[in-house]
Amino acid sequence: MSAEPSGRLPRWLRSLLLGAAVVLAVIIYAYGFEVTRVDLEETRSERRQTQLVRILRALARPDIFEFRQAELTVNAPFFMPCPPTPAQLHEPDPLRPYLLVRPGCIEPGGMVTIDGFNFDAGSSGNVFLVPPSNVLLQLGDVIADSSGRFTIRVQLPERSSDSVQTIRVIVRQNVGLPRLTRTATDTWDKIVETVFLALLATTLSTVIAIPLSFLAARNLMIGIRSPLLGISLSILAIPLGAALGTMAARFAATWGPTVAVGIPMNLAGAAVSPLVVYAAARWALPPVETAKPSLLLRAARAVVLVVAAAVALFGLVFLAEFLLQAGRQLAATLGALAFLGDFIFNLGEILQIGLSAGAALVGAGVVVSLTGRLSRLGTQSLPGVALRLAEFVVAAAAGAVLFAGIGAAIGWLYEIADARATLLIPAMFGAVAGLGLALRFGGRGSLPIGLVVYTIARTIFNALRSIEALIMVIVFAVWVGIGPFAGVLALSLHSVASLAKLYSEQVESILPGPLEAITATGATRLQTIVYAVVPQIIPPYISFTMYRWDINVRMSTIIGFAGGGGIGFLLQQNINLLNYRAASAQMLAIAVVVAAMDYLSSYMREKVV
Repeated sequence: MSAEPSGRLPRWLRSLLLGAAVVLAVIIYAYGFEVTRVDLEETRSERRQTQLVRILRALARPDIFEFRQAELTVNAPFFMPCPPTPAQLHEPDPLRPYLLVRPGCIEPGGMVTIDGFNFDAGSSGNVFLVPPSNVLLQLGDVIADSSGRFTIRVQLPERSSDSVQTIRVIVRQNVGLPRLTRTATDTWDKIVETVFLALLATTLSTVIAIPLSFLAARNLMIGIRSPLLGISLSILAIPLGAALGTMAARFAATWGPTVAVGIPMNLAGAAVSPLVVYAAARWALPPVETAKPSLLLRAARAVVLVVAAAVALFGLVFLAEFLLQAGRQLAATLGALAFLGDFIFNLGEILQIGLSAGAALVGAGVVVSLTGRLSRLGTQSLPGVALRLAEFVVAAAAGAVLFAGIGAAIGWLYEIADARATLLIPAMFGAVAGLGLALRFGGRGSLPIGLVVYTIARTIFNALRSIEALIMVIVFAVWVGIGPFAGVLALSLHSVASLAKLYSEQVESILPGPLEAITATGATRLQTIVYAVVPQIIPPYISFTMYRWDINVRMSTIIGFAGGGGIGFLLQQNINLLNYRAASAQMLAIAVVVAAMDYLSSYMREKVV
């Protein structure tokens, strides 16, 4: 008997563990059957099978084409009950469609046989009893065979009358060429809406996700470090810069329309301002310095840059006004192409709405940049005691501002009116936390602020990706109303998180050689991204974007169930109404579009990537 190799469990113990694993798996799956209520007996129910067959047959006949139908009415008189004396009934014309009722008279509630002759082959219709009250009572359905005949045996209701009664057959025959049904035209409109809904969502999310993806790339953020003084000053500078930018945008939006009135003036202002900004930037930010600039020259350059920023802001206001006015006029004059004018008008509105947010971001960035230079100067030039004192004061102020902002947000969200609980107490805790950080990390060392930003960005993206667009569209439908616009916003938000994750992971997988080479030359962070990162990520970024468009087309068919517009809204209506033939037409359209998108994206990836 051979001995067991060292380090391995005995054979009997391995067998015992394997048996235990099998028993555990059986218990898990048995409980899974119990939780999911697996009931195979229900699948053999005759009622369930009948419903399943009916639905499958309806789905197999999508409501896409229809014919114009001509109706033909044929009557056959008879008596119920039989008259006391035989009566002469009308003789049918054997050259035209006619009916024979056997027997010609019968007691109420009896069975009769109805034969039809000379009908068009394949025509279908209904059989009715017409009593003297002329109320149609349906008896059954008929379909003519290839010779134009049919036979049906029906039971008559107990409607006795001394007067003659009528068996009436109303048949319908397809006439002319097939045409699209109303369901097909509605499906076409909604599937086009679905494709463009996904296109707009993908475009918007791509524009937002590309810059955010760099914040979630570990290899780019891990090397970013900053002293505590610089971080604290940045926290204080962000709200200040955002407030200054917002105030500047409001000032420009208020006074800009009074400076330039009418389309020509707004167009001239929008065209001239980029030239002025470019000339000012070329002078104030020369590519090469021949000598160290004097203090007066640096002050003049700063003033010129401030003036250039104001000119750029007014130029955007002029551009927004021009788009609004031009779009309104074009929409009124283009007739069938009025949507082009509406599009230009909407671009102007987007620019107006985004002007304040953009100015706030730019203002925050400029002030943060200035405070960054100030913190580096202070860290290098201040003596140790003064530096530590400055760190204590600024860190405490930054902590108080940060915690007070978080408390204010919580107070607004949960409608807490107690300013002491939402502002004062959080500010005190924040000041204490800032002092603690200054004690622990103060001095001339630097902190890995890049990893903090990376962690926060990743956490936000993961949280957004965990919420399905079907849930997001409920919120947006309340905000902007039920329709495709709510679907665009929901898909955009979900796609931003997904694309930012994919983009950032692609950035993390780039070759480190070009990155190290560019960094070794002393390039700035922005230059490193432009020349070392971007050339390596363009092909996969294009591939991910096209793939996301494909995903958004499929997702947009689902968010319609929650009010997001698109074909999903129409599909939900037809399913709720049990109109499975119409639902089949919508499902067929979805399948065709998804397949076409797959082939198109594969072809574009092959050509572009």
